[in-house]
Amino acid sequence: MNIILAGPGRAGTALCLAAVAAGHHVVAVVARRPVDEVAAQFGATALGFEDELPSADLLLIAVRDDAIEEVAGRLARRASQIDAAVHLSGLKQASALAPLADVGLATGALHPLQTLPTPEAGAAALPGSWFAVTADDPELLADLEEFVRSLGGHPFILDDENRALYHAAAATAASDTVAVLALAAKLFSAAGVPFDAARPLVETVVANAFRLGPKESLTGPIARGDVGTVIAQLEAVIDHVPEEAERFRRLGRVVAELAGTLDVFEEVL
Repeated sequence: MNIILAGPGRAGTALCLAAVAAGHHVVAVVARRPVDEVAAQFGATALGFEDELPSADLLLIAVRDDAIEEVAGRLARRASQIDAAVHLSGLKQASALAPLADVGLATGALHPLQTLPTPEAGAAALPGSWFAVTADDPELLADLEEFVRSLGGHPFILDDENRALYHAAAATAASDTVAVLALAAKLFSAAGVPFDAARPLVETVVANAFRLGPKESLTGPIARGDVGTVIAQLEAVIDHVPEEAERFRRLGRVVAELAGTLDVFEEVL
């Protein structure tokens, strides 16, 4: 594909780096002000939003969610030589690109289910990742699925009406996991134990959750109904990291609900 990137942030640049590595071509990079250094990575032309757009197979709109409609409207007047457009938001519906659809482009959404902390790290992580693909046009849907496969990814079709729920699930899997690990890191530090010591444990737990299922892979004193151990843990947290005691208790209650042992811990958690 010949691709135009509108919005050279982390996500868009990561996806384009992966696309170029897979044999696609980035022909232009569009930003509010031309970004020569990003365009140079791809041998592409740096353009502003008021410049005419060259011919391309796909326009990738990778701006923040609340700017997608505005950018689509600004580019629609200059997109006559482009076949299709997608945005990279996991939340916004494909209809956010209505101004482009109105001038004849096939439109949809393409969301990599992956964390992209930097363009380079993101591009390296995309092969093997899953991608949510949304498009009403069957030809665009097939093209997007093939594009994802060319990156080494796995496409799955996501209905527009399920995007907000899907995005909530993705945020839970990513950000909430990090928040729990941050709490664990603080407790390990208070105990004089390096956080790295937990890496094999965490990696095995995650692997088990995907292999066996989250509930089936649950272990530990809450799953066993070991009230005395949990009381001792909670007392230790209160003694050494008191500001985290309530968070530790709330998380324990969530675990007990999952394990089906909440009745045993009702007065503890």
